[in-house]
Amino acid sequence: MTRTIKSALFLALLTTNVYAHAPIDNNETKRERIHSPRKAIDNLIQQEDKVPSNVNSFKKMFLEAKISGQLKALYASYDYKSMQDTYATAIGAMIKYELGEYKGLNAAVSVFTSHDIGLATGEGSSQNPYISSSKGYYTELGEAYMNYKYENLTMRLGRQVIDTPLADSDEIYMNKNSFEAYLLTYELNGFEFMTGVLNTWHGSDADLDAGWVRAGVDGTHLIGVHYDETLELELWFYNITGLTDASYVESGFVYDVNDDYALHIMLQYLDQKELDNSGVEAKIYGALLEVVIYGIGFNVAYDKALSETAKRSFSGFGGGTLFTNMDTMILDVITENEDAEAFLFGLSYETKLFGFLYANGNFTNSLSHVKEQDITGEYHVDDELLLACIYVKQEDLRSTSKTNFDWDRFQLIINYTF
Repeated sequence: MTRTIKSALFLALLTTNVYAHAPIDNNETKRERIHSPRKAIDNLIQQEDKVPSNVNSFKKMFLEAKISGQLKALYASYDYKSMQDTYATAIGAMIKYELGEYKGLNAAVSVFTSHDIGLATGEGSSQNPYISSSKGYYTELGEAYMNYKYENLTMRLGRQVIDTPLADSDEIYMNKNSFEAYLLTYELNGFEFMTGVLNTWHGSDADLDAGWVRAGVDGTHLIGVHYDETLELELWFYNITGLTDASYVESGFVYDVNDDYALHIMLQYLDQKELDNSGVEAKIYGALLEVVIYGIGFNVAYDKALSETAKRSFSGFGGGTLFTNMDTMILDVITENEDAEAFLFGLSYETKLFGFLYANGNFTNSLSHVKEQDITGEYHVDDELLLACIYVKQEDLRSTSKTNFDWDRFQLIINYTF
């Protein structure tokens, strides 16, 4: 704990090296509800894209270009019960340069970088590699895309950040996941249709030491539709080459009884069929129920995975879409060779300045019972500055001795956006 306190104090001195997202607007009658603890933690540090300026000449595309970004200071530690503890403190950034839009055309580049601070980071096997890689640093061209819009049609080509059920940004550490992708979207009467190809991806979920890795043996082909008005509906199909054909359905709604009461109900189904003897084949179905009273959300979620011998499930490239996905534990971990299930209950509260989340998830199969508890707190100093912390406790309840499922995780984040 002494190490944690020292690193936290060190971060407090780095408040000029931070990044954040805007506070919640409590005047909005309808607010988007988060579907899992993992997504809620990811959402702590999300930054909305700025709309490029419309210009009337090619030259003004550059004159009206915008620079935006995020600066972050972060401390993250794992206190293991059966192996060496790890920790790291780092500063990082995402700097984006985006041209103005001329006749529907514009382009952007973003640099993602993270660097460990040696005096507040473990050495050798004590270093936490999820923040800045095992080398202690990285700098990548996270985005480099060309964008074209014509009426309701948008085409984006190149490295970009995307969020779909089985391929997402998952910004729970320093920077987002990014994809080399070629995507086409079309909007019509509340529906958004998307199709395209993902070739490679990069990020903490992809293994920072590996750099840009393939999203499937020969990439991933996807097609999907999303509708979000009174009813929320998503239908997706992914051909993840060499791995699986995955179909995903999600549906539900948020019903605002009035400004103080809301009901949130969601259902999901994931069907994965094996390709090339990969072993990825499973069916997963789940449900989520949440009641919101005066800003306090009470929720329960359940997912059931049906698997067979020598088969397993795959949550995709990123944090995954299941309602029971925790900060770290997901159902995939225990689906190999047999059925598994996860049950979660949680409590959340948010105001314009403060946010709180507690989630308790239990993951079981015939041999395992893993319990994870997530606690997050956030404070919005202003529209640009955010302070947040995450505490995670995971336990192996079936083993009489400590295993790789027994550990505590703590993360402190100072964020600044511009």
